[in-house]
Amino acid sequence: MSPLDLAGYLIAALMTAVALWRMPAALWGDEEDKRRRALWGCYAGFAVALWTKTKFVRITLNDSEVTDLAVLIKHYTATIAILAILSYIVAIYGHFPDEGAVPRHVRFARTVQRVAAKASAATLVLLTVLFFTVVDRSVPSDRFVSDHAGQWGATLYMSVFYLYLGASSAVCAYQWALATGNARVRHLRLGLGMMTFAMFIGVAYTLSRTLFLWVSVVDRPGKSFALRFDEVTEASQIVLFAFFALGASLPACHKGWRRVRLWRAQARLHPLWYELMTAFPDQPFEPPRSLVRELTRFDTPADLRIDRWAADIADAVEKLRHYVPDELLDAAKRAAGGEAGAGAGAADSAAAGSEAVGPLADAYWIKAALAARTGGAPAGRAAAIEPQHATDQDGEVAWLVRVAAAYQTIPHDRAREVLASARTGAQESTA
Repeated sequence: MSPLDLAGYLIAALMTAVALWRMPAALWGDEEDKRRRALWGCYAGFAVALWTKTKFVRITLNDSEVTDLAVLIKHYTATIAILAILSYIVAIYGHFPDEGAVPRHVRFARTVQRVAAKASAATLVLLTVLFFTVVDRSVPSDRFVSDHAGQWGATLYMSVFYLYLGASSAVCAYQWALATGNARVRHLRLGLGMMTFAMFIGVAYTLSRTLFLWVSVVDRPGKSFALRFDEVTEASQIVLFAFFALGASLPACHKGWRRVRLWRAQARLHPLWYELMTAFPDQPFEPPRSLVRELTRFDTPADLRIDRWAADIADAVEKLRHYVPDELLDAAKRAAGGEAGAGAGAADSAAAGSEAVGPLADAYWIKAALAARTGGAPAGRAAAIEPQHATDQDGEVAWLVRVAAAYQTIPHDRAREVLASARTGAQESTA
């Protein structure tokens, strides 16, 4: 097996993996995901087309009762895939009004929509007629372009397909280049840039092959040159699909990585949240469950669940304020400062104070306050607490993750000592 054949198998497997990965969201997702069905149809169509180009599949189909059947199937599926991606480009501009100031690229996309379906149908019909009438299929081919170089029937057939493919690639390159310039998120800009580059390769691929075929009709090339040209342009198409598949996957990969980070935050928050919700069982919407059960629940998105946990913890802390004196805040800070200073050298004491004392002090306060309530302390007025450390929801969750990690390191006896110190201070201040 040649390196080119191996690359063909790998790129077909990659496109198939992308199609299977995106299929659930496209078929069973929400309204925004359903709009991506057209894009998924492009992945699926190109996956089938790429498999027909692999050595085993193309030889098997080309040697069947319908000679060169792999070529026809490849062009059918590629045409449908191109129509799907053109439909997706139009769909993402659907929120613009039909009247009024509509951007030029949106008007262009809508023009493409009106033409694309008819052009695709005409292309499929014309390809079928030409394939069974003017293409010389007396001998099964392996490399269709190089094997039929110089034959006017195959040249006409391929020119029809390349005209459709090249025009569609140019449209995609134009639209995605505009979208790349307007993208504000880095991963989206990078993904669109890779897809734009892939479409420019597609335009160059179709132009070079069309030119080669028509020149070959006038001056038939040698077999070795034709085969070499076919292999070089085929390699460029493999690069095209690699950039297209990776570029299209980057935004989804970013979302997947965000989901992983949310699961990690959930796993780190769970011990603190579970203990507080056990103390206040009326606080959560549902009784707290084990970490495994919480991580395998799919009825609520992970980001909403994390936000809910953060709110639950904040509400529980607010309730705990009624069971402790004001002096617990200073006692927790002293305990945290002593531990952070003991664990750091003299040169690192300032950094330790800024990085570790805050979360550790909050953790001491929560654990001591929970010990006070569990020990039967009567409810009273709300005690003083540290002001909110975060300015947004993501910052609050990040802070709580650090607090939860520190909370796990505090022994119950040490928390009770801090509570006793605070109570002693409160008694002395009132004496």
